[in-house]
Amino acid sequence: MIRRAPRTHGEILAAAARRFAVTGYKGTSLQDIAREVGCSKAAVLYHFGGKETLLAELMAGPISALCELDERISSLSGAAAQRAAAEGFVDLAVRFRGEITLLRGEFPELLAQPAFAHVQRISERLIEAMTGPDGGQDARVAALVLLAGIAEGCGAFADIPDEELRPALLAVAQRVLVTPTPPPPPTPDHQHQD
Repeated sequence: MIRRAPRTHGEILAAAARRFAVTGYKGTSLQDIAREVGCSKAAVLYHFGGKETLLAELMAGPISALCELDERISSLSGAAAQRAAAEGFVDLAVRFRGEITLLRGEFPELLAQPAFAHVQRISERLIEAMTGPDGGQDARVAALVLLAGIAEGCGAFADIPDEELRPALLAVAQRVLVTPTPPPPPTPDHQHQD
């Protein structure tokens, strides 16, 4: 059953967000979105030009905030950069967890799209900030797992209020990013004499 034509650009955008949340970006067609709004596929194309444009507009807020975070950490180094990157990403993920939820499980494919190439570069700089200048392979792995885990946690724990989720994520970030002090070298055991 066809309903009235969409009154606003926003109705199509909201329908796309609902469809992406239910069937994922790849699993949603423009026809699915049009059907939900009650318009033709041509009307969706008129407003957006394609599914990629819809996604880009849905993600404009989070991407803008990510660019601001990237700019903020670019002038920092060491522990200050690490702290700013972790806290900034947690804040961003909690603030935009609705948008993150839309794309759970599809980030690698989406980041491969030309419209999101800069997001991949920013993610690399966040990892760099979190690992610090001396960060080796283990630190890079920890930072990548942390970024992915924060994003996944924000989508998976939609029932936890922001004011509870944020400190929990920050506590995890602090535990993951703290560089453990290596144990002292073993000393010879002088108690055992033959």
